[in-house]
Amino acid sequence: MDRNLKNVLIISFGFLLLFTAYGGLQSLQSSLNSEEGLGVASLSVLYAALILSSMFLPPVLIKKLGCKWTIAGSMCCYIAFSLGNFYASWYTLIPTSVILGLGGAPLWSAKCTYLTIAGTSYAMKAGKHAKDIINQYFGVFFLIFQSSGIWGNLISSLIFSQASTEVEISEENLACCGAYDCMTDTSNTTGSAEPSNSLIYTLLGIYTASGVLAVLLIVIFLDQIKSDQAETEKEILETPSFWSTFLATFQHLKDKRQCLLIPLTMYSGFEQGFLSGDYTKAYVTCALGIHYVGYAMICFSAVNSLCSLLFGKISQFTGRKLLFALAAVANTACIIALLLWKPHPKQLAVFFVFPALWGLSDAIWQTQTNGLYGILFEKHKEAAFANYRLWESLGFVIAYGYSTKLQVYIKLYILLSVLVLSMVTYGAVEFLEAKSSPGSPTATKKKKVGPLTQETHM
Repeated sequence: MDRNLKNVLIISFGFLLLFTAYGGLQSLQSSLNSEEGLGVASLSVLYAALILSSMFLPPVLIKKLGCKWTIAGSMCCYIAFSLGNFYASWYTLIPTSVILGLGGAPLWSAKCTYLTIAGTSYAMKAGKHAKDIINQYFGVFFLIFQSSGIWGNLISSLIFSQASTEVEISEENLACCGAYDCMTDTSNTTGSAEPSNSLIYTLLGIYTASGVLAVLLIVIFLDQIKSDQAETEKEILETPSFWSTFLATFQHLKDKRQCLLIPLTMYSGFEQGFLSGDYTKAYVTCALGIHYVGYAMICFSAVNSLCSLLFGKISQFTGRKLLFALAAVANTACIIALLLWKPHPKQLAVFFVFPALWGLSDAIWQTQTNGLYGILFEKHKEAAFANYRLWESLGFVIAYGYSTKLQVYIKLYILLSVLVLSMVTYGAVEFLEAKSSPGSPTATKKKKVGPLTQETHM
């Protein structure tokens, strides 16, 4: 096996082990640590720290430590979050959430840098196009990584299903589930007894061990970047420079299209935050029990993964407009249904229909929005994707931030409002693009001022 491919597989399985733990914990936060909204508050703090980390830390750490040790060190930040859950309180979970958030951006940046260097190195030796090899390496990575959502949630459901016997749930308690929740600790109204501390510690022990294995895998088996690759690494890290990228992130907001895409980008954070923070607690945990949360999220992850692959392939035939319309219709239907539906244990299949449809929609939001940014801002990808990370993370922060302050039906109306606004502003972006298509007067004018615009962004 080629050494570069071996390193790609090591990184891929390292991320699989790490996010098997983190993904499972994220899905459980609103149910496991529901007292005073501690779980969702920790997630809100986490994404706020991630925003700050994205702006400042990745270039500095990668330059000082190199990709391998940045990945290993950042993974330790995720382990800290698992440890903080053993004795969950405001004094343990919030600080470890900040630590995880600070480590998140360097982890992903170092991974991207390493895979890019590995692909470039192999392409030079094999006489192939670097772009093709890099795409292959990223394909291998996401093929392995995406399954982490399945394994992490499966582990939690299997362990919590060992909880004590089921209890008859009253209609009065069921009335507190769903859109018009009673703003109480819904884990106490569930038809299944709360998991014992021993089961919670067992789960957290498995998650922590999974994170430790990920770090050991990287430290022991991942190769350092060779000296003949140092120049490639230097180019990746220094072009553009840290400060030019930082400033370009905000200068990019001068582009009208970027401003119009902010609602759509934030909606991605809103909708993911609602599913993991509110649906899991107010619907699944409340009516079925915490051990069903994992199964519901497995359904979401599996459909999301399959649809990401499917829509990535068929988008060249259907175009992005049709896919965005499909996602909007599916999400709107889900939101309206969640407003009207009164969850009941006898309607077991319905609890899985919503995550499945949500997974279908999210697959479109993720693949098509990323693709849209790449196409619209081809000359300013760094600044554009920095904006993407910024506004999506802000969506997460807001969604988790108001999670314990508002009833579910209000959050659903907010979600629907943001979705409608997103589709209106996205339509305006498509209109502007059609207006400036090749051959139109606007396009000709745009071509003349293009180089000047690029200078200001650099």
